[in-house]
Amino acid sequence: MANYDVIIIGGGPGGYVCAIRCAQLGLKTAVVEGRETLGGTCLNVGCIPSKALLHASHMLHEAEHNFAAMGLKGKSPSVDWKQMLSYKDDTIGQNTKGIEFLFKKNKIDWLKGWGSIPAAGKVQVGDDVHEAKKIIIASGSVPSSLPGVEVDEKVVVTSTGALELPKVPKKMVVIGAGVIGLELGSVYNRLGTEVTVIEFLDAVTPGMDAEVQKTFQRMLKKQGMDFVMGAAVQKTEAGKSKATVTYKLRKDDSEHQIDADVVLVATGRKPYVDGLGLDALGIEMTQRGQIKVGADWQTNVPGIYAIGDVIEGPMLAHKAEDEGMAAAEQVAGKHGHVNYGVIPGVIYTHPEVANVGATEQQLKEEGRAYKVGKFSFMGNGRAKANFAGDGFVKILADKQTDRILGCHIIGPAAGDLIHEVCVAMEFGASAEDLALTCHAHPTYSEAVREAALACGDGPIHA
Repeated sequence: MANYDVIIIGGGPGGYVCAIRCAQLGLKTAVVEGRETLGGTCLNVGCIPSKALLHASHMLHEAEHNFAAMGLKGKSPSVDWKQMLSYKDDTIGQNTKGIEFLFKKNKIDWLKGWGSIPAAGKVQVGDDVHEAKKIIIASGSVPSSLPGVEVDEKVVVTSTGALELPKVPKKMVVIGAGVIGLELGSVYNRLGTEVTVIEFLDAVTPGMDAEVQKTFQRMLKKQGMDFVMGAAVQKTEAGKSKATVTYKLRKDDSEHQIDADVVLVATGRKPYVDGLGLDALGIEMTQRGQIKVGADWQTNVPGIYAIGDVIEGPMLAHKAEDEGMAAAEQVAGKHGHVNYGVIPGVIYTHPEVANVGATEQQLKEEGRAYKVGKFSFMGNGRAKANFAGDGFVKILADKQTDRILGCHIIGPAAGDLIHEVCVAMEFGASAEDLALTCHAHPTYSEAVREAALACGDGPIHA
């Protein structure tokens, strides 16, 4: 039984980043993690493995559709699914081992097992009870379920099962047109699966800019994905190798069925707080099952903090990481800060989709006077050369002050391009500031500058 300055429950992006920052600040730190490897959902069954499969399947798409036009002739590659999964697993292993190395480097103890909090200042792991001046809950989230849909991770799967399918299915139904559903749907669509996405709402990627939503769905349909919008799934019936999905269309209440080899349930995630003992501690929760925290990420029980997916806000690894660093600063007696208005979101399909700040719809609802600067990647020389001319950059700026309020990108490397706008917004920059900044030619980033120019007198290449 050891005494610590800080014990963090959960070794995912929020937890491990928080632990490293605590150690850097001179605090004796331990992390409780029950998985065999560190990294949480993100590294083991989320962000990292899905990006590996997205990259591999995109390379296949390039070989099948664009290589010949560039003079790269020959037979298209065949898919060795077992090898592709092996590549994915190797990618996971490299990343999780990297975190173990960082723990050793920073002298962070890994308390292996599942943790609970029997009382303030105490964390139990197995039969051992450890004492800590501060406890930080970073236990993450799990896939949420739907009534009438029973997951077996074989035929009816969550994102976890979708990363481990024994073979590439002929037909897949994806329930939910959010980030997870569209990313994994894209992977299997490129590998030859007939993919149908069923979404309750009338637009994909709820909460995103409406113009991006329409463009994105149109592009995915062009790539071969089918969509059933405005549909409420009633139930799934799974056999040994097939499943039937029953859904009702909201517009006329008509009932329909669709068969598939695999059904992917991608209806979001919910906080994972089971077994922590929060009720007995009297920790306040929201109606959505999230832990309530103050501006310093502390719960109503002094000395117990929470970060990441278990509290309010977008369930994003980088949001959890930011909160982890800020909470570490707080428990060390410093000032931690997270600017929740500048947290980017990215969808790693092809093309990528990225956003930061306000959407047009939000600005209209707020009655804010704004202007729009937009530039198509068809006017970008690098994008045209790389068969990546679809999509656009859209910048929203205050009509009076020209301050950047939001940015929405659909196109090549959108997930990387968004960050110059994030930095600009963090410093309170105007669209003109971006427009006056020299951008290297030929790069995709020039499209961001052109969109900023479009907020003024107009872009050059349109």
